[in-house]
Amino acid sequence: MSEQSRRDFLQSSSLAVASGALFSHTALAGKDQPSERVRVGIMGAGGRAFSLVNSFAANKSVEVVAIADLDPSKLPKALDAVEKLQGKKPREESDFRKLIDDKTIDALVVGTPDHWHAIPTILACQAGKDVYVEKPDAHNIVEGMRMVAAMKKHKRVVQMGSQHRSTTRMQAAIEFVKSGKLGKCVVAKAWESSKQGAVPAVADSAPPAGVDYEMWMGSAPKRPFNVNRFHGRWRWFYDYGTGDLGNDGVHRLDMAVVLLNAALEAQKEQPIGLPRTIFASGGKWFFDDAQEFPDTMQVNYEFGTGKQTKLLTYEMRIWAPYDYLDEEEGAAVFGDQGYIICGNKKWAAFGKKGVLLAKGEGDSHEKPHVQNFIECIKSRQKPYCDLETVGHPASILCHAGNISARVGRKLTLDPATETFVGDAEANALRTRAEYRKPWVLPEV
Repeated sequence: MSEQSRRDFLQSSSLAVASGALFSHTALAGKDQPSERVRVGIMGAGGRAFSLVNSFAANKSVEVVAIADLDPSKLPKALDAVEKLQGKKPREESDFRKLIDDKTIDALVVGTPDHWHAIPTILACQAGKDVYVEKPDAHNIVEGMRMVAAMKKHKRVVQMGSQHRSTTRMQAAIEFVKSGKLGKCVVAKAWESSKQGAVPAVADSAPPAGVDYEMWMGSAPKRPFNVNRFHGRWRWFYDYGTGDLGNDGVHRLDMAVVLLNAALEAQKEQPIGLPRTIFASGGKWFFDDAQEFPDTMQVNYEFGTGKQTKLLTYEMRIWAPYDYLDEEEGAAVFGDQGYIICGNKKWAAFGKKGVLLAKGEGDSHEKPHVQNFIECIKSRQKPYCDLETVGHPASILCHAGNISARVGRKLTLDPATETFVGDAEANALRTRAEYRKPWVLPEV
């Protein structure tokens, strides 16, 4: 079977199912025939990427062909995990471009730091591959816009890794809210109150042996190696990450958005879309350490105007050793007849005087999200966390909140251009001041 014939078979196979189907453990009972499997290359082998390695390798409709990582110490564990699950060790690479160039690979999985989301996603779309990219969609707003443009131009399926969208827990909560039992809903809330540790300043040092640190920096400014800006802790620095708002907040904000939109559907109102204004207050008020992003934050997002205005508030207290509304991190929607609280493992809705209306349970593992992505590769349906309609809008909330906190004022967003009205300083933060060659953001 030629490569083109194989791709055509994947898209027309009778195994392709509607994108609404959810993952079940029975889906792992035996592998599809080789010609029916989606051939996947994975960028990243440690941290979040290692979980994705396991979930893709365990899926009966997937063959993990290759894994690329700039740190050779991370590869053996990931390669062994795939061999154990699928009976064959994948190819190892240091340069992700080898995965892009491999015409037998159908999809790229991007499990890298935020500053390495956009370029591989765009290049993969241009090479005719579908993409699963971790959240948030990109390091900044312009990168996310460019990713969406590439996805649309090349007609690719791109799933962002906000895996709660595909869980039975979240789907059940959404269906309950659509019943209208919460009444008229105007306000939603999202929060992070799980305690994070401090990041004490340490001296610069030499990169670990074998690590291609020059490539790891990518398009970010050239800086000496520092362990705080490397594995795990990169997310707290402007050059590479998006702070906890982009790390965990993107999940909670999207949970709040989808639940609020479910309520608006019940009210026969239009979904909220992008916010009209964003106002963040916050800073480094607790930890005296090397982190650059706020450890304390509140962001108000206003949607619509007049009587149609809706308010979404995000709160971050990454020093708090206790829960809020019985969840260390979660989302809530409030109506005049009741409210719903949704966390990572459960949800509950309450009516007047705290009467329990309904509840549900379920974890937040990404296996259903992976399954949804694979199904959509075959059916060409939009996945649950489609980049254009779900992933990028959720990421804009994070980027805009961080920008408002940095400039210290309320911002007005033009949803058509995704720019801030009359604010040159804020607009400058929508992208990098300069992309370090050769890692320039590809044109689409």
